[in-house]
Amino acid sequence: MATPPDDRVEELRRRTGAPLSAERAREALTHKSWANEYGPPGVRADNERFEFLGDAVIDLAISHRLMERFPGASEGDLSRARAVVVSEAGLASVARALGLGDLLWLGKGEERSGGRTRSSVLANALEAVIGAIYLDGGMEAALSFVDRHFIEILGLSGPGMHERDYKTAVQELAQGALRITPRYHVVSVQGPEHGREYTVAVVIGEKTYGEGSGRSKKEAEQAAAGRALPLLQSEIAGP
Repeated sequence: MATPPDDRVEELRRRTGAPLSAERAREALTHKSWANEYGPPGVRADNERFEFLGDAVIDLAISHRLMERFPGASEGDLSRARAVVVSEAGLASVARALGLGDLLWLGKGEERSGGRTRSSVLANALEAVIGAIYLDGGMEAALSFVDRHFIEILGLSGPGMHERDYKTAVQELAQGALRITPRYHVVSVQGPEHGREYTVAVVIGEKTYGEGSGRSKKEAEQAAAGRALPLLQSEIAGP
């Protein structure tokens, strides 16, 4: 359920930890479907321009942090690691952790078709928010946002992780440490036939360790495993 309109700007500030201006926060949260249905005629009031800027900003911010984290990594390794983080699935996972979907202004059709949970909508909205953060606070604010909200996925995307998919990593860890084989099951399927959005949960024993979404079951399973891996690692490592 969406947050009441009057509360969305303040809630976005709270969740992101960024001192966003009200005007830019509203624009970052406005999907083109809402602007087309309710916006003033002839006036662009959606988040696509911020999305364009945020795409470039997040590439630079993630590149910066990856170079710091992995000083011995090659250009190829860094490029592959960055691609994992800034992929649609990677950005959507961060957007879901922020609960960004319930803050968006969506048109009626987009709302009915499950836009609040669709990976493409969430990833684009996160880029728009990052673009707004950059405009209000510069690169320092964008890097601070990355440090707060991308720490988990940055750890999973380091050089070498691209050589093993998340499902394989989860399976090896669960079977090796717990002697249990992970199970994946479909939680929901949304959207039209040509644009399905699958949500899948990964269960180990009797516990659900993560959920993920994607345009195919395979992509959703990988996203779920990516969310499950740090929790599983933490539990096995113990206090």
